[in-house]
Amino acid sequence: MNSIGARRWWALAALDLGVLAVGLDVTVLSVALPTLATALKASESDLQWFSSAYALVLAAGMLPAGVLGDRFGRKRILLAALVVFGAGSVWCAYSVNPGEFIAGRVLLGAAGAAIVVMALSVMTVLFSEEERPRAVGIWAAANFLALPIGPIFGGWLLTNYWWGWIFLMNVPVALLGILAVLFMVPESRAAEKPALDPLGMVLVTAGLVGITYGLIELGRNGWTDGPSLAVLGAGFVVTVAFFVWQRYQTARPGGRPLIDLSLFRTRGFTWGIILAALGGLALIGMIFTLPQYSQGVLGLDPEGAGVRLLPIIVGLILGAVPADRIAQRVGPKITVAIGFAITAAGLLAGATTQVGSSVWFVTGWTGVVGLGMGIGFATAASAALKTVPSEKSGVASALIQAMQKVGAPLGSAIFGSVLVTVYQSSLDLGGLPTAVAEAAKRSVFAGVVVATRIHSPALLESVRHSFVQGMDAALVFSAGIAVLAVLAALIFLPGRDAVAAPVEERVVEKVA
Repeated sequence: MNSIGARRWWALAALDLGVLAVGLDVTVLSVALPTLATALKASESDLQWFSSAYALVLAAGMLPAGVLGDRFGRKRILLAALVVFGAGSVWCAYSVNPGEFIAGRVLLGAAGAAIVVMALSVMTVLFSEEERPRAVGIWAAANFLALPIGPIFGGWLLTNYWWGWIFLMNVPVALLGILAVLFMVPESRAAEKPALDPLGMVLVTAGLVGITYGLIELGRNGWTDGPSLAVLGAGFVVTVAFFVWQRYQTARPGGRPLIDLSLFRTRGFTWGIILAALGGLALIGMIFTLPQYSQGVLGLDPEGAGVRLLPIIVGLILGAVPADRIAQRVGPKITVAIGFAITAAGLLAGATTQVGSSVWFVTGWTGVVGLGMGIGFATAASAALKTVPSEKSGVASALIQAMQKVGAPLGSAIFGSVLVTVYQSSLDLGGLPTAVAEAAKRSVFAGVVVATRIHSPALLESVRHSFVQGMDAALVFSAGIAVLAVLAALIFLPGRDAVAAPVEERVVEKVA
């Protein structure tokens, strides 16, 4: 490999480090909430907004970030985002009250959206079509590395050092990313500057905020909660209005839409995005339930629960890195189908988990899920990007990422509902006072606390077995989504030649 080629891969490593930092900010916070509640004197509502503010801005900022990168230069936007991300991390670390901390989280969300979108879009400039699938596979692995690293490293920091270090650790990552982008990433932008379309930006931002927030609230309050459903419905209506506006802008003479709707005429792009989203949604079922199983049923601490996620990462890396070679042999359609079929098999095996299942059994099926996801997700994302002209890579990458970020609260709401319904219906609460029974029904953690407090081994056993039944049901539901992804890949994803064909000549303006 020549020096120029080596520099591109080193640049990818630095970009993926930034993507990892954005993901860590979500997983680390889940471990840090009890500490932050005390340090910042935060209420339960404040704690909810610590997570929600970041998730909302992260999802809503995807498409505007993509458009700004295509218009003003992806390197320029990426550098600005890394600077803001470092500053937001310092802000969070030195916040003294919940309001300051939430403001810092908003900054981190906005910067994080630009980082993950620009990191993906820059791949179309750095790498050829032949190299891109492997680069996407490495990027996919970095996306999921935050899942176990956050609880492990965050738990260690919180145990041994001041809580602010879980945010200050982002600063050297941001600095390293800035240096790598400055010296290794060429500037690029669309040859024809895309329109800013203020109305379109307002509509898509409001729509994504409404959908994401509605799903977050439904996950907390249940699917029958009227206000949450209203917010979700309003988000969908505004999002539909955005696409209607984009279609009008495309049709009228001189119109300059925010999104080039012609991207969706290519099945590789459309179904690549959909399949990547379905795969991520199936994975959330395991990510949502397994840490609760490790802590609530097995009694592990957050750090130990994070370690239990390591087999997923090993599987993801083993699947994502060679996915491009598999696709070259059998084509992306078959590769995606194989990947998600392996994912479904692993999830169905996981659905047989019991309270006393061995660590090797759990390690085995979680590793299989990771392997299948690495193959399927990386190939689906690559199929979408492969048909995108470099000059439109910012918006295209933003669409892929937006689907992923909205999928997280959707998966949590769906699988949370399945788990809670089965858990509550399976509990044996006979003879318990109403207040005690209602407390035990809130969650497996509440159930364990109640059983311990009243010294009831029978209730403790019921809580653990009921949760495992709920987890198994959620994993079956996840497997069903993976099977749906297999069928969709076989029916809708184009064959090898169709995916490989570009929709138009790739033209990109590079600035020295």
